[in-house]
Amino acid sequence: MAKKHQFNVGEYIEAIEGEFSRHANPKRAAGSKAYVREQFEFYGLTAPERREVQKVFHEDVALPPFEYIPEITKLLWNKPQRELQYFAMELYGKYKKQFTKKDVPVFEYMIQNKSWWETVDFISPKLIAALHLKHPELQEENCKRWMKSNHLWLMRAAIIHQLLYKTKTNEKLLFSLILQCADHPDFFIRKAIGWSLRQYARTNPASVKSFLKRHKEQLSPLSYKEATKHL
Repeated sequence: MAKKHQFNVGEYIEAIEGEFSRHANPKRAAGSKAYVREQFEFYGLTAPERREVQKVFHEDVALPPFEYIPEITKLLWNKPQRELQYFAMELYGKYKKQFTKKDVPVFEYMIQNKSWWETVDFISPKLIAALHLKHPELQEENCKRWMKSNHLWLMRAAIIHQLLYKTKTNEKLLFSLILQCADHPDFFIRKAIGWSLRQYARTNPASVKSFLKRHKEQLSPLSYKEATKHL
């Protein structure tokens, strides 16, 4: 019997980097780097260009076995070019049906390393959201730990992970998380509070109005303004 071909992570990473390098645009890369306050390097691909380049890697027949995804994710996360982090988190999203508690440390790693809003705002409402829908018993446990961590981006992830839940929103948890950090001084937390309330108001405006009426004095002007945009 022939031996089963073993997936080669190194070759897979090299192939991805090769394709991205081949389509690099240094001039646009400089503009992208400036946009994120010089924090990351870029190949200089627009989002449509990047998705066209990576499409062959994201086809079902080309997807690596799920057991390799955490390793691939961390390797790509430690690469200098930001597009490789975008690739990694979108690749992870292909495996939502297989998410387990074991993926939590990987998601936390992604949020805590090379942190900025554009990755956190994908990981939270796409990956963490999918995990919590599949394993609701993890939701409060994870959010409680993230809020206690006082880590800016873990806290933002806890607040916004239910953005797309609509009627599945755990309202009690959402309101509790918001009140825990209502007086937080950071823009990204205040914005997250307003954003999550505004989004939930599309599903349950009466409940959000009631919450805002009771807690207006506790919320920052930014959070309140964002929350009431469509009310």
